[in-house]
Amino acid sequence: MDQPNITLERMRTFVRVAERGNLSAVAREMNIGQSSVTRHLHELEQALGVALLSRTTRRVTLTEEGSRYYVNAIQILRLVEQAGDEARSAGADAVGTVRISCTAALGVRHISRLIFAFQDRHPDIAVDLSLTDERVDLVRDGADLSIRLGPLSDSSLKLRSLGISRRVLVGAPDYLERHGRPEMVSDLAALEGIRMSNIAGSDALTLDGPDGSTQLASIKGRLRVDHGLAAREAYLAGRGIGPAHIWLVDDLLSDGRLETILPDHTPAAVPLNMLIVPERAGIARVRLLVEFLADEILKVPGIEKA
Repeated sequence: MDQPNITLERMRTFVRVAERGNLSAVAREMNIGQSSVTRHLHELEQALGVALLSRTTRRVTLTEEGSRYYVNAIQILRLVEQAGDEARSAGADAVGTVRISCTAALGVRHISRLIFAFQDRHPDIAVDLSLTDERVDLVRDGADLSIRLGPLSDSSLKLRSLGISRRVLVGAPDYLERHGRPEMVSDLAALEGIRMSNIAGSDALTLDGPDGSTQLASIKGRLRVDHGLAAREAYLAGRGIGPAHIWLVDDLLSDGRLETILPDHTPAAVPLNMLIVPERAGIARVRLLVEFLADEILKVPGIEKA
């Protein structure tokens, strides 16, 4: 084993290739040529004297030796980063980049502004904010943490509850004037509904009544969207009614461009959670952003402690 050739740069390249399974994607991420990625891997394997990766025309996978080396490599890189992070942060603000993934509509409407405030407080911390409604693989995509609505089941990540997001039924006043304001849950079936194509069962909605009872409401309509901001625009344009997170429409409710329908019957609140890559949780800049968001997100309209 040629230890001088086992550099941190080559080790980082190997770890990212192992996680992404694609050399060209890693090259773009690291802003180097694909030939440099290939060279790093070749030199590392030569230094170790074993094959770490199995390459095909479509994908790169770990060998048995590569799997064992990967586990140790990420621990080494984590310790190196934490050591540097602590040294830089001694007597000064934390520095470096935090990568965060967030539900798209929530990110656009509120989280982006929280990030601005965080960076005003910590000017040496860079933030990469990725907005998507897809379930992302944080490790594969190189993210440190993720904010997600709805139940989560990924036990390999550290989960922190941020609270719950309350929802209401909404519609535009002119639409309701033309088609009638519902007085009971059964009246909803006669109205055009905006449905979410990426949410199972969006044609039926369970509403919680004031006495603790629940009723099932039928939501039918000609328009289906897969993004919260598109639903917001549809409500505003008078295309129909439907459920909305309060943070999505709080400004429209305040200025009267939307109104709440059947305020005593509300859709169930949705859990709001933060997922954190365990190996990144102890890094100062990541920890600072986690704590900041956990505190500040409770100021977002409709977000409450669970």
